[in-house]
Amino acid sequence: MSSVMISFLRLFFGAILYWVLAFLLFMAIRYNGLEQEMIFYSDETFIFPTDAFYEVAIVLGITTGVLYAVIEIVAEKVTNHLALGLTILLKSSLYFILMVFLLSKSFLLIEQQGDIDLPNEGNWWQTNGFFWNAIIFFIVASTVFQLIRIAIDRFGQGNFLSILIGKYKRPKEEEHVLMFLDLKDSTAIAEKLGHLNYSKFIQDCFTDLDRVLNKYDAKVYQYVGDEAVVFWNIKNGFKNNNCILLFNAFEKKLAKKKKYYQKKYDFEPIFKAGIHFGKLTVVEVGNTKKELAFHGDVINTASRIQNLCNGFNRNLLVSESVLNKLNISESHYELMSEDIELRGKEERLKIYAI
Repeated sequence: MSSVMISFLRLFFGAILYWVLAFLLFMAIRYNGLEQEMIFYSDETFIFPTDAFYEVAIVLGITTGVLYAVIEIVAEKVTNHLALGLTILLKSSLYFILMVFLLSKSFLLIEQQGDIDLPNEGNWWQTNGFFWNAIIFFIVASTVFQLIRIAIDRFGQGNFLSILIGKYKRPKEEEHVLMFLDLKDSTAIAEKLGHLNYSKFIQDCFTDLDRVLNKYDAKVYQYVGDEAVVFWNIKNGFKNNNCILLFNAFEKKLAKKKKYYQKKYDFEPIFKAGIHFGKLTVVEVGNTKKELAFHGDVINTASRIQNLCNGFNRNLLVSESVLNKLNISESHYELMSEDIELRGKEERLKIYAI
């Protein structure tokens, strides 16, 4: 399954769950403590059990979630290069039309259950108080959902919940696989492209990296200039050789877009990587700008392994401890050195090229 499909499915099911809960909350606020609702229309009184409105909320939530996810995915592609204000205006218009449509269908459902004729013809929504209450609630709920998505994008998939519940308020020791990715010949490329085009070049490269992360259960710890630090927990990092397959997938993605990079920048991006794993400390830092920080020797070691790539003329180097965790044949790796002394470390490591 492609990374794009995985992202869509996460948004799809997340949106459905969120909007079902949101509309149930709306109905709970509206009908809390009531067993029935009386509707006065055309000199008649119609009585509905409030359970019927909760059923409507579930149908509304599922339908809204499906359409919301589709609109978000389409809007991200169509409005990718539009100003933020114009994007918000366009999406808001679509959501307004969506709400008119959904509430019209909901009234039809209520009509069928109660065998009545509600005033829902033509521009019924312009003077309907329930509709505008629902619109206000929808705007608030939609804003909350967008803020959650922004927070998830900011902190990374899975990290948002950890920060929300305060998991890393105190330092916590964990074991992770770390990959340091760095652009080859970055200085020369930056000098020829200039700062603006070089920034666009790096932006395109990391966008392509993002597109393969989900497929291999990887997360980005941070971007630093032309370098990205990718990490896994131990289980996901070595499952199916994910830490190696991610790098291969990234290389293939860049190779597939070789013509694009050559035409736009006159350069083909080539990355080098070093992988190591071990225990490190994870802690939430900062007040005005919160983020998760990794501390530990494994970080320095992974970075220094990556720095050896140029000297060995290899794109991917791993430590012996990583190699021992991988399920690969001898033909797929090569011992580069049995006695590498990393700068600032007394420990000597065996380094392998994959």
